[in-house]
Amino acid sequence: MLTESQLMAIKQFGLELRRFRKEARLSQARLAGPLGCGQSLVGHFERGTRTPQREHAEAADRFFDSSPQFFKLWKRIHYAPGGPQWYARWLEEIEPNAEILRSWDPILIPGLLQTEEYARFVIANDETPPNLVEDRVRARLARQTILDRERPPEVWVMIDETALHRLIGTRATMRHQLDHLIAAAEQPGMTIQVVPRDSGTTAGLSSSFILAESHGVPTTVSIESAGLGEVSADVDLVSLVCRRYDRLRAEALRPRDSSRMIEEVRGKWNE
Repeated sequence: MLTESQLMAIKQFGLELRRFRKEARLSQARLAGPLGCGQSLVGHFERGTRTPQREHAEAADRFFDSSPQFFKLWKRIHYAPGGPQWYARWLEEIEPNAEILRSWDPILIPGLLQTEEYARFVIANDETPPNLVEDRVRARLARQTILDRERPPEVWVMIDETALHRLIGTRATMRHQLDHLIAAAEQPGMTIQVVPRDSGTTAGLSSSFILAESHGVPTTVSIESAGLGEVSADVDLVSLVCRRYDRLRAEALRPRDSSRMIEEVRGKWNE
C-alpha cells in the first residue's frame, strides 16, 4: 500500500509534467515519444493514476532540461518508507547488516529458520508460479547465511504455538523443521520463545514482522500480512510494532520452557 507522502509525490509528478508540457505547447501524444511510453500513460501520469518509473523521470528531466526535478519526485515515490525500493533494501542492506533482529510470526515458522523442505511447501502453496518456486526457495535459504557469518546478529524469535502444530508438507517435514528449531535455539545469540495458544493476547495476530536494529541506523520494520509486505523506518510505525512486540514477549514462555514445548510437539509428529 502506498503511503500518503508517496501518493502526494505521484500527484505532484503529474502536475509538474502537465505544467511543463503546457508551457512547451506540446500535446500528450508529442510528449509520449521522448518519455518512451504511450500517450495514454502520459495521461495517467498527469492525473496521478499511474506510478512513474525511473526511466520516465530521467527522460522528462532530459527533455525539459529540468534535472533533477522529476528525478527527485521519483525518489520521493520509490524511496519513501514503505516504497517498493525499500523491500529490496531490506534484503540487500538492512537485514544482512543488522546487529539485532526481533521477529514474530503467528502462522508459520519464520523464514530465517525454515528448513529447505518446509520453505518449499510454503512457497509452492502460496500461488507461486511453478517455474519460480525453486528460485524463491534458494533466495529464502540465502537470507539465512547471515546466521553463519563470523559475527552473526543477535536474534530474538517469537512464534505462536499454533505454528508448531500446523502441518506443512508431511509429518517428516514437520519433524525435521522442529529439530532445526531445537538446534537453532542452542546457538549463541539465538533466543526462541513460544507464545502459548491460551495466552489470550491479540497483539500481532494479524501480521508477522521483523525489527532490524543497527548502531547509528534508524530501526526498520518489515511487516507481512495476507501476502502483502511493507518495509518502513517511520518512527510512529516502528514504535507501534515495538509496543506489540513487548506485549507478546510478556505472554511468551521463557526460552527453556519454549524449547521444552517444541520438543513435546516434535514428538507428536512421530505418531
